[in-house]
Amino acid sequence: MRLPRDIDGPRLVKALGVLGYEATRQKGSHIRVTTQRDGENHEVIPYHHPIKTGTLASILKRIAAHHVMSVDELLGMLDL
Repeated sequence: MRLPRDIDGPRLVKALGVLGYEATRQKGSHIRVTTQRDGENHEVIPYHHPIKTGTLASILKRIAAHHVMSVDELLGMLDL
């Protein structure tokens, strides 16, 4: 599945709520989200519009690895 090109930070943070991620803190234009599902995991999401594709791919890859799924499965679940 191809990565979406128009995802911004607030939309990604909201979509990650499906996996139990909640905003825990913000510093400048970056927000840290945390989940307790499948063990504790933290990710830093840039509040940019749009998020660069390489940055988005890296974030999604780490989240998918934490939840033991492929990036395609994660994208289907997030409905981005």
